[in-house]
Amino acid sequence: MTSAVKMTEGTVTVESCTSPLFYREAVPATGGAVRLSVLLLHGIRFSSENWLRTGTMETLATAGCRAVAVDLPGLGQSKSAEAPAAVGELAPGGFLKELCEGLSLGPVVLVSPSLSGMYSLPFLFQHQALVRAYVPIAPICTDKFTAEQYQSVKVPALIVYGDQDTQLGELSLSNLRNLANHSVVVMKGAGHPCYLDDPDTWHKALTDFLNTL
Repeated sequence: MTSAVKMTEGTVTVESCTSPLFYREAVPATGGAVRLSVLLLHGIRFSSENWLRTGTMETLATAGCRAVAVDLPGLGQSKSAEAPAAVGELAPGGFLKELCEGLSLGPVVLVSPSLSGMYSLPFLFQHQALVRAYVPIAPICTDKFTAEQYQSVKVPALIVYGDQDTQLGELSLSNLRNLANHSVVVMKGAGHPCYLDDPDTWHKALTDFLNTL
């Protein structure tokens, strides 16, 4: 970790969860004004630690952002917290609203791979005003919503997937491309967790996108 970045860990209490959730946070060490707040979610086999190991949190903080990576309910160091509601219902959108409030995150750039789509998509549709931008990485549950619902979302979106992810990557793209204001990055030679396969390409795509906001 470079001296330009301050890294902390903590827990946050969310009303819809039975136990506090673990999170990691990276901010510019200078303590100056933060350009953007970025909330990093994760897939079912992963946790916030992945964003630490790939250097994503450091990359974001170095770029002047506040990066918060949370361990989702039942996973990582949040194992004792039960997940709210069922997949495909809109209730999980309220969970992310509570999480953002608990972490004092204003309009947030939401990075959402794989499993975390069950939370990020309802949040996007219910609380669009709280989302500064959306970065889906082959999320689940994209087929639970209509083309009209996607078209109603005006926030900028960066759709990312690996070209070797022929299942979730392609399925999610077919639905997400209905988002009104989107661009697409296809990562060559990368699989489902494409950000792990090629962190450099992922970081460039993400920071280039953030620079347009």
